[in-house]
Amino acid sequence: MNQPFIETNATTRPRIFDCDIHPAHKSASTLFPYMEQRWVEHMQTFGTHIRQALVGQLAYPRMTANGMRMDAKPEVGPPGSDLQMLRDQHLDPLGIEIGNLIALSRGGMEERNPDLAAAMSYASNEWQIAEWLEPEPRLRGGIVVAQDNPEAAVAEIERLAGDKRFVQVIMSTRPYETPGSRKYWPIYRAAAEAGLPIGLHPVGFSNGKPSTGTGWPSFYFQEHYTFVPSAEALVTSLVIDGVFEAFPKLKVAIIEGGFSWIPALGWRMDKHFDTFHKEVPHLKRKPSEYMKEHFWWSTQPMEEPKKPRDIVDVIDWIGWDRLMYSSDYPHWDYDDAYRIFRFPVEPHQREAVLSGNASKLYGYA
Repeated sequence: MNQPFIETNATTRPRIFDCDIHPAHKSASTLFPYMEQRWVEHMQTFGTHIRQALVGQLAYPRMTANGMRMDAKPEVGPPGSDLQMLRDQHLDPLGIEIGNLIALSRGGMEERNPDLAAAMSYASNEWQIAEWLEPEPRLRGGIVVAQDNPEAAVAEIERLAGDKRFVQVIMSTRPYETPGSRKYWPIYRAAAEAGLPIGLHPVGFSNGKPSTGTGWPSFYFQEHYTFVPSAEALVTSLVIDGVFEAFPKLKVAIIEGGFSWIPALGWRMDKHFDTFHKEVPHLKRKPSEYMKEHFWWSTQPMEEPKKPRDIVDVIDWIGWDRLMYSSDYPHWDYDDAYRIFRFPVEPHQREAVLSGNASKLYGYA
């Protein structure tokens, strides 16, 4: 475990809200108690059919060792599957007041069979309630939706929107079509009407397509970087396709996509908007203005320049009111809340990133 830079006690600890905790299934049958028997038998007979190159295999190099830190492995199941270990390793020692679950495994986001995807989505959300949210009041859920089955996704949002333990709608940054496609607009409409942000998080697979956009990477070094271009592409799509003009109250959290690229993307889109604005008359403002109004960003994975203070200029452009602490527990590149700032920050800036911004976005007291 990483040790905090600053020794703290109960009276001096800051409030900490963690926006990215990954719960895992103990086995392939974990969701069966929450599924109709038809789908249990289907999965036992045929398995799942996700969009990836290797059926039934973990993608190399992205998911080697499941992307997990080895000290988080419990006696039974993979890292992230044991609630008590989550408490012992993360919630208790760091004093996490609220932690958002981002349930990516077998949630139906990448399943090709649309009806099975809907069943997996329902089961994933019921599993979150029964095995995480009810026994641990510090945790909050994200409504996992089968995004390529928008009708089912909307039904799942409407089913759970009244449960205050769910604070956002979870979608993948690598859907079948670009995120701004009108195929997904019913999901955005349902989320906006429910007052729920959309939480966009990368997944380990890339819909069977090379994650780089230029071919399959040779090394994990290359693969690990690809979360950034996928996040850039989705921001561009959401803005230019007019999602925020259609749904002006929609809020989006980009989770685990980095953030040093955000100013440059805003500048580039603004430059092109000056040239191409007649092609996109549905956009009433410059792209960077939509970015600053509708997006929130997680700290992990934070870029670390040789001069740590250089990152301050980036955050100044993004806005200190838009960055939220995330640990990515139990993955190997986990970030300790007491180590994310390797440079001096003002107390109000630290408070905003560690808890204040998430509190405003997700409605925490």
